[in-house]
Amino acid sequence: MSSEKGSTTGNNPLEQFVLLAKSAKGAAAVGLVKQVLAAPGVYVFGELLDMPNIKELENGSYSNYYNLLCMFAYGTYRQYLEKSEQLLELSPVQKKKLQHLTIVTLATKSKCIPYAVLLQELDIKNVRDLEDLIIEAIYADIIHGKLDQKNNQLEVDYAIGRDIKPEDLGSIISTLQEWCDSCEAVLSCVETQINRANLEKNRRLKHKEAIEQEVSNIKKTLKTQSQDTEEAMATDSREALAQGGDKGKKPMKSKGLRGSGKFWQKS
Repeated sequence: MSSEKGSTTGNNPLEQFVLLAKSAKGAAAVGLVKQVLAAPGVYVFGELLDMPNIKELENGSYSNYYNLLCMFAYGTYRQYLEKSEQLLELSPVQKKKLQHLTIVTLATKSKCIPYAVLLQELDIKNVRDLEDLIIEAIYADIIHGKLDQKNNQLEVDYAIGRDIKPEDLGSIISTLQEWCDSCEAVLSCVETQINRANLEKNRRLKHKEAIEQEVSNIKKTLKTQSQDTEEAMATDSREALAQGGDKGKKPMKSKGLRGSGKFWQKS
């Protein structure tokens, strides 16, 4: 999720203000803060807050402007109202921008935001004005979602990221570390399951090979037995034919001289 709309190099609406802050001091830096709080498309301010000339505003007669910039970076409209006496009055454009940023903050906590919560946090008196404000935020590409008028809630699919307070970094790091630890635990479990599956696979392959070898041996045995049987049957057939031929053979007669076949004696 992008932390800022159009955050690519050369297409960052905050970039021009950061460049101007390098040379702007005092009243010029204050004027720069006023401009950035009303500028369309600028919803993150961390880079500007890190500029030395802007940090100088924190202590001195211009501290209200620095604090207001911090409110836009980290705060909500409800928080602004609670400290309004210590901060500068917002212009209509600035007010609407801070209300949009408040919706973004609420969206990070819940994807379904009841109208009642939005009305309270944004200090809006009726639902019609609330829905108009939400629609403007959607068209500004700050959030993606839809109005669920039946259940009186805003369903959020996407919201831009906001600036992070330095003191919140430790909590974020801890959360990310817990997430990494959970990922490693899941990965270890997956690897265990993979190893177990591979062992089972190898066992089944060996069992299959053993069965195939046994089948092959049985086929060879059957083939050998079949050949032996055929040879035995062939031998028996030859012997039977030989014996049958001898029994049916007639004895040969000797032949005498041609003639009557009788011998005459001398008288």
